[in-house]
Amino acid sequence: MKKLINGTDTVITDALAGMAAAHPSLRVDQENRVIYRASGPRPGKVGLVSGGGSGHEPLHGGFVGYGMLDAACPGEIFTSPVPDQVVEATSAVDGGAGVLHIVKNYTGDVLNFTMAAELSGDEGVEVASVLVNDDVAVQDSLYTAGRRGTGATLFVEKIAGALAETGAPLAEVAAVGADVNARSRSFGVALSPCVTPAAGKPTFELGETEVELGIGIHGEPGRTRVPAAPARNLVRAALSAIHDDLGLSGENLVLVNGMGGTPLIELYIAFAEVDSYLRERGAQITRSLVGNYVTSLDMQGFSITVCRLTDELTRLWDAPVETPGLRWGR
Repeated sequence: MKKLINGTDTVITDALAGMAAAHPSLRVDQENRVIYRASGPRPGKVGLVSGGGSGHEPLHGGFVGYGMLDAACPGEIFTSPVPDQVVEATSAVDGGAGVLHIVKNYTGDVLNFTMAAELSGDEGVEVASVLVNDDVAVQDSLYTAGRRGTGATLFVEKIAGALAETGAPLAEVAAVGADVNARSRSFGVALSPCVTPAAGKPTFELGETEVELGIGIHGEPGRTRVPAAPARNLVRAALSAIHDDLGLSGENLVLVNGMGGTPLIELYIAFAEVDSYLRERGAQITRSLVGNYVTSLDMQGFSITVCRLTDELTRLWDAPVETPGLRWGR
């Protein structure tokens, strides 16, 4: 195993130290493992907290900042944060208007965020939650009851974050987050497995001439393994699954996401195929992102997330944002 690390037992703490040094807009609490906005909570504003296992960067810590999250709780690699982390973050970002938890649908995340919400409620903090379950590939997985939460997490964090900046109440911020999730679908494809630092070996086996359709962001099995094929075929397989579930039409926000080990030139090739597929069905891509946003360490592959936009969601997506991983309008 070749990794740019100091040791397998210090990966998270070393990475958090690097984030703190690189981004003065962030404050990193190493003891509790929480990433905050350095500016602290704003009175009267709903606080947004998310988190999950590390290894998916820039999700979630890279999306802490103006227009998105107020705090992120990184767990160990591919392991959910513990309730104490989430309680600490929730208390620290509460500006008196309550706190929204944005939770990917993985069993550990759901259990630990639910417990944290209950504990925070006991401390007098009003908490609402949005569960992200956008992945259409499989209904259940090794980590999940129901659909997995993947790329739409970014959409929920950005759009709910924009609404929170306006001073909207907690119920409205939660409702727009739930609406974004309901309008979004994702599908991922793996060209290779990833290697976790602790294990030092691939998380699953995939033949040199095979790809896996419907893979999860932790290497969970997908729908099927097929022979390697041109980008056009793989993109159409992913979008067919999304179209069958969501129905592609109207104006759409599209994320073509790298899993950590795929060159950007290949992601743009995939995006061109996405654009062609939607045009064939009379749908439009009016907002887009291409790059590494919800990764799986060094996995080669990609995922596609589509959100059917409304005028209001487009306005909130366009609103200013300033985070390490997403920035425009300021």
